Amino acid sequence: MARTVWDSSVGKKTVMAVSGLIMLLYLVVHMIGNLKIFFGEGEFDHYAHWLRTVGEPFMHYEWTLWLVRIVLVVAVVAHAVSAYQLSRRDIKARPSKYVHKKRRASYATRTMRWGGIILGLFIVWHILDLTTGTVHSGGFQEGHPYQNVVDTFSTWYGNVIYIVAVLALGLHIRHGFWSAAQTLGAGSRTRDRALKATANVLALLLTVGFIAVPVGVMTGVVS
Repeated sequence: MARTVWDSSVGKKTVMAVSGLIMLLYLVVHMIGNLKIFFGEGEFDHYAHWLRTVGEPFMHYEWTLWLVRIVLVVAVVAHAVSAYQLSRRDIKARPSKYVHKKRRASYATRTMRWGGIILGLFIVWHILDLTTGTVHSGGFQEGHPYQNVVDTFSTWYGNVIYIVAVLALGLHIRHGFWSAAQTLGAGSRTRDRALKATANVLALLLTVGFIAVPVGVMTGVVS
């Protein structure tokens, strides 16, 4: 039964919708946590340490964090695979291009695929930069996330990569939230306006919230 659902286009769209909402929930929590950097180094570093001790003593050190990471990896992979397979099906269903092209879709809709690729590459860079420290500038300091964030956004390329990715994320959420609602049956003529407004507000808040951190470092508010 699971294989039958997955093989259907409706099943793949449902997987995309559910995995997308899981990632959206994480992004909201992650953004709120990021904004703690404006309360100072001690507050931010303490928050980062707390993430590793959530659930103790029932859960061992970092177990809860790793559980969240596993759920996120599964969601990202499921989202990417279903999106790719749906895209291939769409191309096969329309092997020849239309003679007349009409751009009825929004800019966010037309850039969903490229936005997904940008975000996928950004996730890899972000992990290598601030989690493992592999590509980090200025000398990665384990257990000192505040200083690591300041180091990253003290470079022009760190700011460019992050801001471009966040703008792509905003466009992705703007279309993806509404699309997920339609897939899961929450959409209707009476709700469409409210759903689109919610998608716009979420996209704006997350974009501004995430960009606030590099802007804070660039302006010296965070140093």
